[in-house]
Amino acid sequence: MSGARQSERGDGGDSGRTLIAVGLGVAAAAFAGRHAFRLWKPLQQIIVETARRVPNPSFPAYYKGGFEAKMNKREATLILGVSSSASRTKVGEAHKRIMLLNHPDRGGSPYLAAKINEAKDLLDSSSKK
Repeated sequence: MSGARQSERGDGGDSGRTLIAVGLGVAAAAFAGRHAFRLWKPLQQIIVETARRVPNPSFPAYYKGGFEAKMNKREATLILGVSSSASRTKVGEAHKRIMLLNHPDRGGSPYLAAKINEAKDLLDSSSKK
C-alpha cells in the first residue's frame, strides 16, 4: 500500500535524494570559499610584490602640472622632450613624432596639438637667435 501511495504522489523518493545533493553542493561551495579566503592574504602579498618589481615605464617621472599661462622655454622642452640646447632638426623630429601620436585628425586633442605646435614655434624662434 505504501508503494501505491508513493506512485500516486509521483515523487518516488527522489525529493530526499535531491535535498541531499543540494546540501552537499552548498557544503562543497562553502569549503571552497573558506579555502580561497585563507589563500587570499598570501596571494595578495605575492601580487603586490610582483607589481612592485615590474620595471618602470620609459618616462618614470613625468611632469605633474598644468600648462603655464604663457609658454616658456622650459615648458616647451618638457612638452617636446628635448634639451634646452637642442638643434632645430632635433626639435623638428620630436615635434613630428609627438604630433603623429596627438594629431586631432587621428583622435588627438586639438588643445594638446596647439600646445605642441606652440612649443615647437617657441624653440624654433629661440634657436634662430
